[in-house]
Amino acid sequence: MRRDELAAQMAEPSFYGNPRRAADVTREHQKLQSLVANYGEFMRLEREMAEADTLARDPAAEPAMRELAAAELPELDRRRAALRQAVLLSMIPPEATDSRNTVMEIRAGTGGEEAALFAAELVRMYQKFADSQGWKVQPMSSSVSERGGFREAIFLIAGTDVYKQLKFESGVHRVQRVPVTEANGRIHTSTVTVAVLAEAEEVDLQIDPSELEITVSRASGPGGQGVNTTDSAVQILHKPTGLIVQCADERSQIKNKARAMTVLRSRLLKLKEDEEKARYAAERRNQIGSGDRSERIRTYNFPQNRLTDHRIGLTLYNLPQVMEGGIAPIITGLQKADYEEKLAALTGRAYAPARAAGDDDE
Repeated sequence: MRRDELAAQMAEPSFYGNPRRAADVTREHQKLQSLVANYGEFMRLEREMAEADTLARDPAAEPAMRELAAAELPELDRRRAALRQAVLLSMIPPEATDSRNTVMEIRAGTGGEEAALFAAELVRMYQKFADSQGWKVQPMSSSVSERGGFREAIFLIAGTDVYKQLKFESGVHRVQRVPVTEANGRIHTSTVTVAVLAEAEEVDLQIDPSELEITVSRASGPGGQGVNTTDSAVQILHKPTGLIVQCADERSQIKNKARAMTVLRSRLLKLKEDEEKARYAAERRNQIGSGDRSERIRTYNFPQNRLTDHRIGLTLYNLPQVMEGGIAPIITGLQKADYEEKLAALTGRAYAPARAAGDDDE
């Protein structure tokens, strides 16, 4: 029995020598313990329901006893249904990367300077949410636009179950509002692409140093005393895939190289997982689309104070709170939809995601 195997591993003297493995094994053991307990309770309720139903239908029983048994059936059925759902959810295998830290890559798409400004607002939104969860945010690379937005921003978020909560944020985020650069008050539509990558570790995949082309250059910086006068900017090309990673945020070449390698490993791990699942092509752009206005997972409509997630039919009318990091209801809705889809596959039922008002907005 898998639960017993895990318990035996946890009893080994060297078990806590590998903290990552210990955490994974402990988490799986706790989940199986909960599954066994819920299943036992489910079977007990099944027996109680059968007994209550028999008593309620027994003409030889006293009327008061039959009424009492019949009155208990709805509550027993409700509890049984809830436990059945819990048991089924426990049977869904967890994603191996759910407990990982996360590399987020946010890039301005269609819309020029307005897209860059909204990219900066999304960076701030995710950082605010990370703060509310007690996670740590570590900037890795960025490219600032003329008006202070981000053409690109890459940062690492470290904490508990970061990837599990943020993995559904990947895709094209569309914003509809009047840009600060618009003199006539017209509403513009712009896009920002978000990629969410589980942080890869060296044990996840081996990178042959001969497949890397590493170049260094002088990092650009502000004038005066803050200018970077050392060759600290690092660019790494992974020859087999053509992936290029740049990092220049730190003054230390060693730190920039380490951060660039973290991003590269995470991108390569994502490509590897996509190939294994046979759901995506090897190119990373399949995760986030091309950035065209028609390809979007979510719309932020500022004139209507409306957020719409087009995948699950969720609409909220609280954009100010969302942009301050209040995205927990969205994440909960996406996780619930994911569970429902997996349950449908587990039980052989058809699954159809909801549609929200605003799905046909231009």
